[in-house]
Amino acid sequence: MDASSLAERLSDQLRQLCEVVGADSTAPLDLLADLLGPAGSRPLSEPPAWPSNIADDHTPVEFSIAYNENEPPALRILAEAQGSPPGVLANLSAAHRFMDRQGHRFNLSSSRYEAVRDIFASGQPRGDFALWHSLVFRSGRRPELKVYFNPEVQGTERSPALVAEAVRRLGLSRPYRAVLERGVRPGKLGRQDRLTFFSLDLHDGPQARVKLYLSHHDAEARDVARTAGAVDGVDEAVVERFCATAGGGPGPFRGRPMVSSHTFAGGVERPIGYSVYVPIRSYVADDAEARSRVLSLLARHGFDGAVLDRAIAAVSRRPLHEGVGLIAHVSLRLGRPRPGVTVYLSAEAYRTDPPRHRWGPPADAQRETSTPHIASRQP
Repeated sequence: MDASSLAERLSDQLRQLCEVVGADSTAPLDLLADLLGPAGSRPLSEPPAWPSNIADDHTPVEFSIAYNENEPPALRILAEAQGSPPGVLANLSAAHRFMDRQGHRFNLSSSRYEAVRDIFASGQPRGDFALWHSLVFRSGRRPELKVYFNPEVQGTERSPALVAEAVRRLGLSRPYRAVLERGVRPGKLGRQDRLTFFSLDLHDGPQARVKLYLSHHDAEARDVARTAGAVDGVDEAVVERFCATAGGGPGPFRGRPMVSSHTFAGGVERPIGYSVYVPIRSYVADDAEARSRVLSLLARHGFDGAVLDRAIAAVSRRPLHEGVGLIAHVSLRLGRPRPGVTVYLSAEAYRTDPPRHRWGPPADAQRETSTPHIASRQP
């Protein structure tokens, strides 16, 4: 029985990942402890305090390594703050308190966040989260923070109206219309194509982003690639090939859905960037197969796979063929501001899912969730 706490396990993994990317671990470890709060001291011998949808085993944290063109790899954390006792509303309050504390520490900009936060508020939130945080650590720079709102917080049927109002307030209605016209299959909005995340960078720099995420249920690679056409200069064939390689074929993908995101900027008619997220763990037998596919994708796009192997070793020592889900997602980023590939790694603090038979259907095809994210249910 594991006698360590959640914070001890995640901090050890994070410390080693910081070494992989050459980042000082001081601020990342402080931020992680602040996010976990009282839940961090909970022993791993006990079940999770809250069934967080960040990861399949309900660990409220997920790691990722972002390969960027002309930059060293960056380390990312996706996390859900937890209240005491945890719940959707209590977790939302904890997330707000975290933002207030870090806003003063890192001089964050909350102007866009404050402009839209009431849109995604609800006294009786639906879905399993209201606000998540993303933390990005680049060598020699201060941490970058990002928030994810849940467009389905008032129900799936209300999500298009909520997003439409948010982009109106931010002056981004024109690129949003371009996404709806190009990124949604006819008659599928709110059904097979769902608005699952609306994210904001908490800074006002020239590369600050507003991003909208669409999950594509039962889509084929060509359907996903078509959504990339909303961005000028993005080659749809590259997206289709990426999906087919990561997903093991052209689809349709009936396990966890493929996810697209579009990056918005003011004063332009169309989105400026596009990413596709493949939940690779749904389409492989084990993590050894996932690693092989990801290494081929990294090589195709000009990145060094040795960094991935070091990151995997920092998170887990188990043989890769003995489980599936450690490598949760792989994504391709095209256009502005930072093209590249990102690999998402589950902490597996509570559970390792067993490998599945290669000749059988995806083990999780019958347990899709309502909010697929960039890393475990996405993003």
